[in-house]
Amino acid sequence: MNVTATDQLPVVVIGAGPVGLAAAAHLVDRGLEALVLEAGTKAGAAVREWSHVRLFSAWGEVIDSVAEKLLAPTGWVKPDADTYPTGGDWAGAYLQPLADVLGDSVRLGARVTGVSRTGRDRVVDVDRDKQPFTVHIQYGDGREERVLARAVIDASGTWSDPSPAGGDGLPALGERAVANRVSYRVPDLKIPAVRARYANRRTAVIGSGASAFTALTALTALAALAKSRDCADTRATWILRRDISSNTFGGGSADQLPARGALGLAAKGAVDEGYAEAVTGFRTNAIERNGERLVLVAEDGRRLDPVDEVVVLTGFRPDLSFLDELRLGLDERLQAPVELAPLIDPNRHSCGTVYPHGVKELAHPEEGVYLVGMKSYGRAPSFLALTGYEQVRSVVAAIAGDRESAEHVELVLPETGVCGGAGLFDQPADTTADGGGCCATPAAFRIGVGAPAASGGC
Repeated sequence: MNVTATDQLPVVVIGAGPVGLAAAAHLVDRGLEALVLEAGTKAGAAVREWSHVRLFSAWGEVIDSVAEKLLAPTGWVKPDADTYPTGGDWAGAYLQPLADVLGDSVRLGARVTGVSRTGRDRVVDVDRDKQPFTVHIQYGDGREERVLARAVIDASGTWSDPSPAGGDGLPALGERAVANRVSYRVPDLKIPAVRARYANRRTAVIGSGASAFTALTALTALAALAKSRDCADTRATWILRRDISSNTFGGGSADQLPARGALGLAAKGAVDEGYAEAVTGFRTNAIERNGERLVLVAEDGRRLDPVDEVVVLTGFRPDLSFLDELRLGLDERLQAPVELAPLIDPNRHSCGTVYPHGVKELAHPEEGVYLVGMKSYGRAPSFLALTGYEQVRSVVAAIAGDRESAEHVELVLPETGVCGGAGLFDQPADTTADGGGCCATPAAFRIGVGAPAASGGC
Protein backbone atom coordinates (compact mmCIF):
# COMPACT_ATOMS: atom_id res chain seq x y z
CA MET A 1 0.00 0.00 0.00
CA ASN A 2 1.51 3.31 -1.03
CA VAL A 3 1.53 6.60 0.87
CA THR A 4 -1.38 8.07 -1.11
CA ALA A 5 -3.61 5.12 -0.28
CA THR A 6 -2.56 5.28 3.37
CA ASP A 7 -3.63 8.92 3.51
CA GLN A 8 -7.17 7.82 2.62
CA LEU A 9 -7.43 5.67 5.74
CA PRO A 10 -9.11 6.90 8.94
CA VAL A 11 -7.26 8.23 11.94
CA VAL A 12 -7.94 5.84 14.82
CA VAL A 13 -8.61 7.49 18.16
CA ILE A 14 -8.41 5.20 21.18
CA GLY A 15 -10.85 6.24 23.89
CA ALA A 16 -14.13 8.17 23.77
CA GLY A 17 -13.38 10.34 26.77
CA PRO A 18 -13.12 14.15 26.78
CA VAL A 19 -9.80 14.30 24.91
CA GLY A 20 -10.53 11.44 22.52
CA LEU A 21 -13.85 12.92 21.45
CA ALA A 22 -12.21 16.35 21.10
CA ALA A 23 -9.60 14.76 18.82
CA ALA A 24 -12.39 13.30 16.68
CA ALA A 25 -14.11 16.69 16.50
CA HIS A 26 -10.89 18.32 15.30
CA LEU A 27 -10.43 15.58 12.69
CA VAL A 28 -13.96 16.06 11.37
CA ASP A 29 -13.46 19.83 11.36
CA ARG A 30 -10.45 19.35 9.06
CA GLY A 31 -12.26 16.96 6.77
CA LEU A 32 -10.43 13.85 7.98
CA GLU A 33 -12.09 10.54 8.78
CA ALA A 34 -12.05 9.60 12.46
CA LEU A 35 -12.68 6.19 14.00
CA VAL A 36 -13.05 6.33 17.79
CA LEU A 37 -12.67 3.01 19.60
CA GLU A 38 -14.07 2.91 23.13
CA ALA A 39 -13.76 -0.16 25.35
CA GLY A 40 -16.72 0.88 27.49
CA THR A 41 -20.38 0.59 26.61
CA LYS A 42 -20.94 4.37 26.68
CA ALA A 43 -19.00 7.43 25.68
CA GLY A 44 -17.05 8.79 28.62
CA ALA A 45 -17.14 5.40 30.33
CA ALA A 46 -14.24 6.22 32.66
CA VAL A 47 -15.68 9.62 33.57
CA ARG A 48 -18.98 7.97 34.43
CA GLU A 49 -17.19 5.82 37.01
CA TRP A 50 -16.51 8.96 39.06
CA SER A 51 -19.81 10.61 38.22
CA HIS A 52 -20.30 11.67 41.87
CA VAL A 53 -17.06 13.67 42.01
CA ARG A 54 -17.18 17.38 41.18
CA LEU A 55 -14.51 18.79 38.86
CA PHE A 56 -12.10 21.50 39.95
CA SER A 57 -12.59 23.19 36.57
CA ALA A 58 -15.73 25.07 35.56
CA TRP A 59 -17.76 24.21 32.46
CA GLY A 60 -15.98 26.93 30.51
CA GLU A 61 -12.69 25.06 31.00
CA VAL A 62 -13.83 21.55 30.09
CA ILE A 63 -15.51 22.09 26.69
CA ASP A 64 -13.35 22.04 23.58
CA SER A 65 -14.05 24.98 21.26
CA VAL A 66 -14.14 22.93 18.03
CA ALA A 67 -16.37 20.32 19.67
CA GLU A 68 -18.68 23.15 20.73
CA LYS A 69 -18.82 24.32 17.12
CA LEU A 70 -19.76 20.81 16.02
CA LEU A 71 -22.53 20.64 18.63
CA ALA A 72 -24.03 24.07 17.97
CA PRO A 73 -26.20 23.16 14.92
CA THR A 74 -27.88 20.35 16.89
CA GLY A 75 -29.56 22.73 19.32
CA TRP A 76 -27.24 21.72 22.11
CA VAL A 77 -27.32 24.20 24.98
CA LYS A 78 -23.95 24.98 26.54
CA PRO A 79 -24.00 24.77 30.34
CA ASP A 80 -23.27 27.87 32.41
CA ALA A 81 -19.54 28.44 31.92
CA ASP A 82 -19.01 29.50 35.54
CA THR A 83 -20.56 26.47 37.21
CA TYR A 84 -18.75 23.27 38.16
CA PRO A 85 -19.94 19.95 36.74
CA THR A 86 -19.65 16.54 38.33
CA GLY A 87 -18.24 13.70 36.28
CA GLY A 88 -21.81 12.63 35.62
CA ASP A 89 -22.73 16.11 34.40
CA TRP A 90 -19.70 16.21 32.12
CA ALA A 91 -20.56 12.85 30.59
CA GLY A 92 -24.29 13.43 30.24
CA ALA A 93 -24.43 17.06 29.15
CA TYR A 94 -21.35 17.18 26.92
CA LEU A 95 -19.58 13.90 26.14
CA GLN A 96 -22.71 11.93 25.20
CA PRO A 97 -24.11 14.66 22.91
CA LEU A 98 -20.71 14.99 21.27
CA ALA A 99 -20.51 11.23 20.70
CA ASP A 100 -24.04 11.31 19.26
CA VAL A 101 -23.01 14.00 16.77
CA LEU A 102 -19.99 11.94 15.73
CA GLY A 103 -22.36 9.03 15.11
CA ASP A 104 -20.90 5.94 13.47
CA SER A 105 -17.40 7.34 13.92
CA VAL A 106 -17.63 6.13 17.53
CA ARG A 107 -17.61 2.39 18.20
CA LEU A 108 -18.50 1.26 21.71
CA GLY A 109 -17.47 -1.99 23.36
CA ALA A 110 -14.40 -1.99 21.13
CA ARG A 111 -11.24 -2.66 23.11
CA VAL A 112 -7.91 -2.10 21.37
CA THR A 113 -5.64 -5.07 22.06
CA GLY A 114 -2.69 -4.13 19.85
CA VAL A 115 -1.27 -1.53 17.48
CA SER A 116 1.53 -2.13 14.99
CA ARG A 117 2.62 -1.41 11.42
CA THR A 118 1.17 -3.63 8.73
CA GLY A 119 3.56 -6.53 8.20
CA ARG A 120 6.19 -5.00 10.48
CA ASP A 121 6.86 -5.81 14.11
CA ARG A 122 8.92 -3.32 16.10
CA VAL A 123 12.21 -4.87 14.92
CA VAL A 124 11.77 -4.42 11.16
CA ASP A 125 13.12 -1.22 9.56
CA VAL A 126 12.48 -1.78 5.84
CA ASP A 127 9.77 0.54 4.47
CA ARG A 128 8.37 0.83 7.98
CA ASP A 129 7.23 4.43 7.64
CA LYS A 130 5.37 3.61 4.42
CA GLN A 131 3.12 1.04 6.04
CA PRO A 132 -0.23 1.96 7.58
CA PHE A 133 -0.94 1.20 11.20
CA THR A 134 -2.84 -1.97 11.99
CA VAL A 135 -5.14 -1.82 15.00
CA HIS A 136 -6.46 -5.00 16.58
CA ILE A 137 -9.87 -4.78 18.25
CA GLN A 138 -11.82 -7.14 20.48
CA TYR A 139 -15.55 -6.57 20.92
CA GLY A 140 -17.66 -7.41 23.93
CA ASP A 141 -19.08 -10.52 22.25
CA GLY A 142 -15.57 -11.90 21.71
CA ARG A 143 -15.43 -11.02 18.02
CA GLU A 144 -12.06 -9.73 16.77
CA GLU A 145 -11.28 -7.30 13.98
CA ARG A 146 -8.28 -5.59 12.46
CA VAL A 147 -8.53 -2.11 10.95
CA LEU A 148 -5.93 -0.02 9.12
CA ALA A 149 -5.18 3.57 10.01
CA ARG A 150 -3.09 6.46 8.68
CA ALA A 151 -2.35 7.61 12.25
CA VAL A 152 -3.20 6.62 15.80
CA ILE A 153 -4.13 8.97 18.63
CA ASP A 154 -4.14 7.18 21.99
CA ALA A 155 -6.43 9.04 24.39
CA SER A 156 -7.25 6.00 26.52
CA GLY A 157 -6.16 7.69 29.73
CA THR A 158 -4.89 6.00 32.87
CA TRP A 159 -8.08 5.40 34.84
CA SER A 160 -7.98 1.63 34.44
CA ASP A 161 -4.55 1.36 36.05
CA PRO A 162 -4.49 2.86 39.56
CA SER A 163 -1.22 2.76 41.46
CA PRO A 164 -1.03 0.44 44.48
CA ALA A 165 -0.59 1.26 48.17
CA GLY A 166 3.05 0.21 48.41
CA GLY A 167 5.53 3.02 48.89
CA ASP A 168 7.89 1.38 46.38
CA GLY A 169 5.32 1.47 43.57
CA LEU A 170 4.46 -2.20 43.99
CA PRO A 171 1.47 -3.64 45.87
CA ALA A 172 2.08 -3.71 49.62
CA LEU A 173 2.56 -7.16 51.10
CA GLY A 174 -0.91 -8.54 51.68
CA GLU A 175 -2.63 -5.90 49.52
CA ARG A 176 -3.88 -8.42 47.00
CA ALA A 177 -5.04 -10.81 49.72
CA VAL A 178 -7.39 -8.19 51.20
CA ALA A 179 -8.58 -6.86 47.83
CA ASN A 180 -12.23 -7.01 48.95
CA ARG A 181 -11.42 -4.41 51.64
CA VAL A 182 -9.38 -2.10 49.41
CA SER A 183 -10.76 0.46 46.96
CA TYR A 184 -8.84 2.59 44.47
CA ARG A 185 -11.66 5.08 43.87
CA VAL A 186 -13.32 7.86 45.83
CA PRO A 187 -16.35 6.12 47.37
CA ASP A 188 -19.78 7.29 46.25
CA LEU A 189 -21.54 7.52 49.61
CA LYS A 190 -24.89 8.24 47.97
CA ILE A 191 -25.10 4.58 47.01
CA PRO A 192 -26.68 2.75 49.98
CA ALA A 193 -24.38 -0.27 49.80
CA VAL A 194 -21.28 1.93 49.62
CA ARG A 195 -22.53 4.12 52.49
CA ALA A 196 -23.07 1.03 54.61
CA ARG A 197 -19.54 -0.13 53.87
CA TYR A 198 -17.97 3.00 55.38
CA ALA A 199 -20.54 4.21 57.94
CA ASN A 200 -19.40 3.96 61.56
CA ARG A 201 -16.14 2.39 60.48
CA ARG A 202 -12.55 3.61 60.31
CA THR A 203 -11.09 4.02 56.85
CA ALA A 204 -7.45 4.55 55.93
CA VAL A 205 -7.15 6.96 52.99
CA ILE A 206 -3.72 6.75 51.35
CA GLY A 207 -2.70 9.63 49.09
CA SER A 208 -0.24 12.50 49.02
CA GLY A 209 1.49 14.69 46.46
CA ALA A 210 -0.89 15.92 43.76
CA SER A 211 -3.07 12.86 44.34
CA ALA A 212 -3.74 14.29 47.80
CA PHE A 213 -6.53 16.35 46.26
CA THR A 214 -8.33 13.16 45.35
CA ALA A 215 -7.71 12.02 48.91
CA LEU A 216 -9.16 15.29 50.18
CA THR A 217 -12.33 14.53 48.23
CA ALA A 218 -12.61 11.19 50.02
CA LEU A 219 -11.86 12.76 53.40
CA THR A 220 -14.53 15.44 53.06
CA ALA A 221 -17.07 12.83 51.96
CA LEU A 222 -16.29 10.64 54.99
CA ALA A 223 -16.44 13.68 57.29
CA ALA A 224 -19.86 14.57 55.93
CA LEU A 225 -20.97 11.00 56.61
CA ALA A 226 -19.67 11.27 60.17
CA LYS A 227 -21.86 14.33 60.71
CA SER A 228 -24.95 12.38 59.74
CA ARG A 229 -27.37 10.88 62.24
CA ASP A 230 -26.33 7.39 63.43
CA CYS A 231 -22.97 7.69 61.63
CA ALA A 232 -21.02 9.62 64.28
CA ASP A 233 -18.44 6.84 64.69
CA THR A 234 -17.25 7.20 61.09
CA ARG A 235 -13.58 8.17 61.07
CA ALA A 236 -10.73 8.42 58.58
CA THR A 237 -6.98 8.13 58.90
CA TRP A 238 -5.19 10.07 56.19
CA ILE A 239 -1.83 8.56 55.29
CA LEU A 240 0.72 10.80 53.58
CA ARG A 241 4.20 9.95 52.38
CA ARG A 242 5.23 13.55 53.03
CA ASP A 243 4.92 15.93 55.93
CA ILE A 244 1.95 18.25 56.17
CA SER A 245 2.74 21.78 55.05
CA SER A 246 0.77 24.92 54.41
CA ASN A 247 0.17 23.88 50.79
CA THR A 248 -1.08 20.39 51.62
CA PHE A 249 -4.64 21.68 51.51
CA GLY A 250 -4.09 23.70 48.34
CA GLY A 251 -4.19 27.39 47.64
CA GLY A 252 -7.34 28.17 49.63
CA SER A 253 -8.98 31.43 48.66
CA ALA A 254 -5.93 32.30 46.51
CA ASP A 255 -6.28 29.19 44.35
CA GLN A 256 -7.20 30.13 40.78
CA LEU A 257 -9.16 26.90 40.64
CA PRO A 258 -11.70 28.07 43.26
CA ALA A 259 -13.39 24.69 43.57
CA ARG A 260 -10.05 23.09 44.39
CA GLY A 261 -9.30 25.78 46.95
CA ALA A 262 -12.72 25.28 48.55
CA LEU A 263 -12.16 21.53 48.71
CA GLY A 264 -8.85 22.05 50.50
CA LEU A 265 -10.45 24.35 53.05
CA ALA A 266 -13.29 21.87 53.64
CA ALA A 267 -10.83 19.02 54.14
CA LYS A 268 -8.77 21.07 56.57
CA GLY A 269 -11.95 21.81 58.48
CA ALA A 270 -12.72 18.09 58.67
CA VAL A 271 -9.24 17.47 60.02
CA ASP A 272 -9.38 20.33 62.52
CA GLU A 273 -12.76 19.12 63.76
CA GLY A 274 -11.37 15.66 64.39
CA TYR A 275 -13.22 13.64 61.81
CA ALA A 276 -9.88 12.59 60.37
CA GLU A 277 -6.36 12.20 61.64
CA ALA A 278 -3.18 12.36 59.61
CA VAL A 279 -0.13 10.16 59.65
CA THR A 280 2.83 11.68 57.84
CA GLY A 281 6.06 10.29 56.44
CA PHE A 282 4.39 6.89 56.13
CA ARG A 283 5.29 4.65 53.22
CA THR A 284 3.15 1.55 53.28
CA ASN A 285 5.03 -1.75 53.26
CA ALA A 286 2.33 -4.23 54.29
CA ILE A 287 -1.37 -4.60 55.01
CA GLU A 288 -1.94 -7.26 57.64
CA ARG A 289 -5.09 -8.84 59.02
CA ASN A 290 -5.89 -8.33 62.69
CA GLY A 291 -9.00 -10.38 63.23
CA GLU A 292 -11.68 -8.72 61.13
CA ARG A 293 -9.67 -5.51 60.79
CA LEU A 294 -6.56 -4.41 58.88
CA VAL A 295 -3.27 -3.00 60.11
CA LEU A 296 -1.01 -0.91 57.88
CA VAL A 297 2.73 -1.30 58.42
CA ALA A 298 5.27 1.25 57.18
CA GLU A 299 8.71 0.66 55.70
CA ASP A 300 10.20 1.95 58.96
CA GLY A 301 8.23 -0.59 61.00
CA ARG A 302 5.52 1.71 62.33
CA ARG A 303 2.14 0.05 62.76
CA LEU A 304 -1.10 1.99 62.68
CA ASP A 305 -4.21 1.35 64.72
CA PRO A 306 -6.53 -1.15 63.01
CA VAL A 307 -8.92 0.07 60.30
CA ASP A 308 -11.88 -1.51 58.58
CA GLU A 309 -11.37 -0.29 55.01
CA VAL A 310 -8.53 1.10 52.90
CA VAL A 311 -8.95 3.62 50.09
CA VAL A 312 -5.81 3.89 47.95
CA LEU A 313 -5.54 7.14 45.98
CA THR A 314 -1.88 7.17 44.98
CA GLY A 315 -2.29 8.12 41.34
CA PHE A 316 -2.47 6.23 38.07
CA ARG A 317 -0.12 4.81 35.46
CA PRO A 318 -0.49 4.22 31.71
CA ASP A 319 -1.26 0.86 30.15
CA LEU A 320 1.36 0.53 27.41
CA SER A 321 0.91 -3.18 26.80
CA PHE A 322 -1.11 -2.84 23.58
CA LEU A 323 1.49 -0.43 22.13
CA ASP A 324 4.38 -2.83 22.59
CA GLU A 325 5.03 -3.30 18.85
CA LEU A 326 5.45 0.45 18.29
CA ARG A 327 8.63 2.44 18.73
CA LEU A 328 7.76 4.90 21.47
CA GLY A 329 10.12 7.44 22.97
CA LEU A 330 9.17 7.51 26.64
CA ASP A 331 10.88 9.00 29.66
CA GLU A 332 12.23 6.18 31.81
CA ARG A 333 10.69 7.60 34.99
CA LEU A 334 7.37 9.14 34.04
CA GLN A 335 6.53 6.97 31.01
CA ALA A 336 5.63 10.21 29.23
CA PRO A 337 7.04 11.38 25.85
CA VAL A 338 10.67 12.35 26.35
CA GLU A 339 10.20 15.94 25.18
CA LEU A 340 7.17 16.46 27.41
CA ALA A 341 8.53 14.83 30.56
CA PRO A 342 10.74 17.74 31.73
CA LEU A 343 7.76 20.09 31.55
CA ILE A 344 5.59 17.98 33.85
CA ASP A 345 8.12 16.19 36.08
CA PRO A 346 6.58 16.20 39.59
CA ASN A 347 10.07 16.07 41.13
CA ARG A 348 10.70 19.60 39.83
CA HIS A 349 7.37 20.84 38.52
CA SER A 350 5.93 23.37 40.95
CA CYS A 351 2.71 25.33 41.31
CA GLY A 352 0.97 23.72 38.35
CA THR A 353 3.02 25.55 35.70
CA VAL A 354 2.65 23.78 32.36
CA TYR A 355 4.41 25.23 29.34
CA PRO A 356 2.49 25.27 26.05
CA HIS A 357 3.15 22.04 24.22
CA GLY A 358 1.86 20.18 21.20
CA VAL A 359 2.96 17.86 18.44
CA LYS A 360 6.67 18.55 18.90
CA GLU A 361 6.67 17.40 22.52
CA LEU A 362 4.27 14.53 21.81
CA ALA A 363 6.15 13.01 18.87
CA HIS A 364 7.71 9.53 18.98
CA PRO A 365 10.29 7.71 16.88
CA GLU A 366 7.27 5.94 15.36
CA GLU A 367 5.90 8.76 13.24
CA GLY A 368 2.13 9.05 13.23
CA VAL A 369 1.36 7.75 16.71
CA TYR A 370 0.54 10.13 19.56
CA LEU A 371 -0.27 9.68 23.22
CA VAL A 372 -2.53 12.55 24.31
CA GLY A 373 -4.55 13.55 27.33
CA MET A 374 -3.82 11.97 30.68
CA LYS A 375 -2.06 9.11 28.87
CA SER A 376 0.58 11.57 27.64
CA TYR A 377 1.44 12.51 31.23
CA GLY A 378 2.34 8.93 32.10
CA ARG A 379 2.69 8.84 35.88
CA ALA A 380 2.75 12.60 36.30
CA PRO A 381 -0.33 14.17 37.92
CA SER A 382 -2.01 17.58 37.58
CA PHE A 383 -3.42 17.11 34.10
CA LEU A 384 -6.17 19.52 33.04
CA ALA A 385 -8.69 19.17 30.21
CA LEU A 386 -7.50 22.42 28.62
CA THR A 387 -4.08 20.84 28.19
CA GLY A 388 -5.53 17.87 26.35
CA TYR A 389 -7.65 20.02 24.05
CA GLU A 390 -4.61 22.03 22.98
CA GLN A 391 -2.66 18.81 22.47
CA VAL A 392 -5.20 17.34 20.06
CA ARG A 393 -5.62 20.63 18.19
CA SER A 394 -1.87 20.60 17.50
CA VAL A 395 -1.67 16.87 16.72
CA VAL A 396 -4.61 16.92 14.29
CA ALA A 397 -3.16 19.95 12.53
CA ALA A 398 0.07 18.00 12.04
CA ILE A 399 -1.78 14.95 10.69
CA ALA A 400 -3.61 17.26 8.27
CA GLY A 401 -0.29 18.65 7.05
CA ASP A 402 -0.69 22.07 8.64
CA ARG A 403 2.66 22.24 10.39
CA GLU A 404 2.49 25.97 10.99
CA SER A 405 -0.67 25.64 13.05
CA ALA A 406 0.57 22.44 14.69
CA GLU A 407 3.75 24.06 15.97
CA HIS A 408 2.10 27.27 17.15
CA VAL A 409 0.76 26.28 20.56
CA GLU A 410 -0.67 28.45 23.28
CA LEU A 411 -1.95 27.39 26.66
CA VAL A 412 -2.94 29.45 29.69
CA LEU A 413 -3.66 27.44 32.82
CA PRO A 414 -4.88 28.65 36.21
CA GLU A 415 -2.48 28.59 39.16
CA THR A 416 -3.40 25.42 41.03
CA GLY A 417 -1.90 26.24 44.39
CA VAL A 418 -0.01 22.93 44.41
CA CYS A 419 3.73 22.73 44.78
CA GLY A 420 6.20 20.03 43.96
CA GLY A 421 5.29 16.42 43.52
CA ALA A 422 5.40 13.16 45.39
CA GLY A 423 8.87 13.85 46.80
CA LEU A 424 10.25 11.89 49.73
CA PHE A 425 8.48 11.65 53.05
CA ASP A 426 11.32 13.46 54.81
CA GLN A 427 11.61 16.24 52.22
CA PRO A 428 9.33 19.26 52.60
CA ALA A 429 7.84 21.00 49.61
CA ASP A 430 9.49 24.07 48.10
CA THR A 431 9.25 27.06 50.40
CA THR A 432 9.16 30.82 50.33
CA ALA A 433 10.59 33.15 52.90
CA ASP A 434 7.35 34.79 53.93
CA GLY A 435 5.49 31.55 54.59
CA GLY A 436 2.56 32.59 52.44
CA GLY A 437 1.11 31.86 49.04
CA CYS A 438 1.36 28.62 47.16
CA CYS A 439 4.78 27.51 48.25
CA ALA A 440 4.79 28.38 51.93
CA THR A 441 7.14 27.04 54.57
CA PRO A 442 5.96 23.64 55.84
CA ALA A 443 4.15 23.90 59.13
CA ALA A 444 3.55 20.46 60.60
CA PHE A 445 0.69 20.27 63.07
CA ARG A 446 -1.07 17.65 65.12
CA ILE A 447 -4.59 16.69 64.21
CA GLY A 448 -7.13 14.08 65.14
CA VAL A 449 -8.57 15.31 68.42
CA GLY A 450 -12.01 14.21 69.57
CA ALA A 451 -14.87 15.07 67.25
CA PRO A 452 -18.24 16.47 68.33
CA ALA A 453 -21.38 14.38 68.15
CA ALA A 454 -23.13 14.46 64.79
CA SER A 455 -26.75 14.73 63.85
CA GLY A 456 -28.81 14.33 60.70
CA GLY A 457 -29.79 11.46 58.47
CA CYS A 458 -27.20 8.73 57.86
